Amino acid sequence: MEWEVVIGIENHVQLTTASKIFSGSPTTFGAEPNTQASPVDLALPGVLPVMNKQAVDRAIRFGLAVGAKIAPASIFARKNYFYPDLPKGYQISQFEDPVVIGGAVTFGYEKDGEFVTKTVNLTRAHLEEDAGKSLHEDYAGMSGIDLNRAGTPLLEIVSEPEIRSAAEAVAYCKALHSLVMWLGVCDGNMQEGSFRCDINVSVRPKGQTEFGTRCEIKNLNSFRFIEEAVHVEVRRQIELIEDGGKVVQATRLYDPDRKETREMRSKEDAQDYRYFPDPDLPPLVISNAWIEQVKGAMPELPAAMRARFVSEYALPEYDSLVLTQSKAMANYFVAVVDAAGRDNAKAAANWLMGDVASTVNREGVDIADAPVKPAQLALMIKRIADGTINNKTAKELFGDMWAAKSDDDNLVDALIESKGLKQISDTGALEAIVDEVLANNAKSVEQYRAGKEAAINALIGQAMKASRGKANPAQLTELLKAKLAA
Repeated sequence: MEWEVVIGIENHVQLTTASKIFSGSPTTFGAEPNTQASPVDLALPGVLPVMNKQAVDRAIRFGLAVGAKIAPASIFARKNYFYPDLPKGYQISQFEDPVVIGGAVTFGYEKDGEFVTKTVNLTRAHLEEDAGKSLHEDYAGMSGIDLNRAGTPLLEIVSEPEIRSAAEAVAYCKALHSLVMWLGVCDGNMQEGSFRCDINVSVRPKGQTEFGTRCEIKNLNSFRFIEEAVHVEVRRQIELIEDGGKVVQATRLYDPDRKETREMRSKEDAQDYRYFPDPDLPPLVISNAWIEQVKGAMPELPAAMRARFVSEYALPEYDSLVLTQSKAMANYFVAVVDAAGRDNAKAAANWLMGDVASTVNREGVDIADAPVKPAQLALMIKRIADGTINNKTAKELFGDMWAAKSDDDNLVDALIESKGLKQISDTGALEAIVDEVLANNAKSVEQYRAGKEAAINALIGQAMKASRGKANPAQLTELLKAKLAA
């Protein structure tokens, strides 16, 4: 039987506010346990929550970015459940009336060797407070409770169940991760729990319209774990059904060491949480003037920037999509083009998607912190364009620039001069190299003259080797063809 995977994702995005959603406690990560929890966070008797306006601003900003409706009035509710790190015995969240309704996220990914795009619709995004943290590993025979995180503002973003593979799930989460960082609503630090994913997975026979029974995999905090967990859970469900069993709706955890999902608890539905409006918080009213104010402070969005890269710089759609995967990459590209000129935009894109991206990934640094500055890369691209160096030499030069870790805008010219990297464009010098190569490679010469045009590649390779990679490739090829035709 052929099976279809159905995935919906809930992303918990920690908002970049200096204080918590209903109190003035700081949200700094890594503080000593229980040093950032106020009486409101601890749910002491007589305290009242007060809404953090900056958290609402960030929710509106996200909603505008995904084309969602911003609710003119939304309600906070109490989501009741009991857990040691939840001081009140309930979580303040939103249920029936979220602040953000609808919207969509478009992303690209590799599928069967081709780059494809897909749009996933969003159900909602709602504001809520985070719980504390149970510490199980630091205490023998007991658990500790750290309430520093209690009350930290979250935006929970819920997708429609429109994702159909692990690859799509990862690509969607990466796109969402990039977007919330682009907007400045989240720092995106997955290791610190700023961006967490709950993946709802079910399977159904291909062609069936009714959904299968879903299981939720909680608190995935890396893209690799998302991919692994989906593959593992899909395989578990299919094998269970094919062996005559039945999938039971449950919340599960992924164990990356054992490559398995384990049941955490039977899955609750909304009624199990006994939602009811929080009597301590009035409805959140968002005026059109407030929305317009947030809209006026919005950065240029990735979709608008992609369109601009295509129209202004004549870049292919693929290039513009890759370059806007992160704001830092997009800003770096714009800075390079500003310095190198629009005629060199495609060359700049090629370098960023090629050597720059691979070096940044290999070295584990953010492109904003790359030791090769945009002005330096721009000058190197200009030196390729004006014939001072060729592409082969430029790759060597880029490595030297990275290693130099210099802020000198003239680093490129200094390295070209000190290392003797200037391209050989002198006709006399190139003719001498060509004559020597033709004399020493009679077989390739004979093959070319007999009609095997590919034989010239071997001659070009020998000539480039003789020039130590510094010959002007275009001139060299022209000279070779002229002498071979003689």
